[in-house]
Amino acid sequence: MGLADLYREKSCVLSYELFPPKTDAGMTALSENLTRLLAFDPDFITCTYGAGGSTRDITLDALNLVREQSDVPLASHLTCVGATADELRDYLREAASRGIDSIVAIRGDAPKGEDSFTATEGGFSYAHELVTLIRAEFPQFNIIVGGYPETHPEASSAEADLDHLKHKVDCGADAVVTQLFYDNSDFYRFRDKCVARGINLPIIPGIMPVTSLPQIQRISALCGASLPEALVADLERCGDDQECAVQVGIDHATNQTRDLVANEVPGLHFYVLNKSRATADVLTALGGV
Repeated sequence: MGLADLYREKSCVLSYELFPPKTDAGMTALSENLTRLLAFDPDFITCTYGAGGSTRDITLDALNLVREQSDVPLASHLTCVGATADELRDYLREAASRGIDSIVAIRGDAPKGEDSFTATEGGFSYAHELVTLIRAEFPQFNIIVGGYPETHPEASSAEADLDHLKHKVDCGADAVVTQLFYDNSDFYRFRDKCVARGINLPIIPGIMPVTSLPQIQRISALCGASLPEALVADLERCGDDQECAVQVGIDHATNQTRDLVANEVPGLHFYVLNKSRATADVLTALGGV
């Protein structure tokens, strides 16, 4: 089933995002956490992809691990960073041979140590070019693109960011998954602007339950997401009590997702960080989706 059909036929699609473990121990931990996550019957699972193909094989190995435990549809991220168009084609052919169903097509961040993104000679500068390549040469893939409820940090304006998103959509995307956010009003405002701009694809909120204040401050700074004052205050009151911080994050994410479901979002996409507890506790509190 294509993504468009899936989002049309199911009231709330559940998906997870993993990252490629760098060690055998990490792969073992992922396998153990998958058991708990798969119990909630996700509709598809994605895995991120390192810049320049630095985790190419590990990304596919992580997805193979999921395949060994379930027949859930799989999606691989793919970035433009450090890769020529031909190298991207090679990856897409390999992904197709491994039974990958969808591609999350993103430009990607600048490599570590560099201040700005620079296209590789023979490569792409923008995600819409990657979308165009996939749609033209690998039509068997569903294509997911990213959206920023609070505007991409590099965008010149919110309107310019929406223009870029509309271009990606027009080049052949099937769904939009958003960057994480912690105030649902930011998502609803973004969704309304997308609809007004003629972006009529499923727009899926990305949710990442907080597990520590320093971690989420670092991540939110990188992606341009704001943190509600009340959430920060609750986390600060936890001090060094890690269990307290995790529970604060679970409670906040539960309230977020309950409100999102009540407002008829087409799906929920959890950034699980290869762990199961927070996401599983949120889904348990919701009674599933």
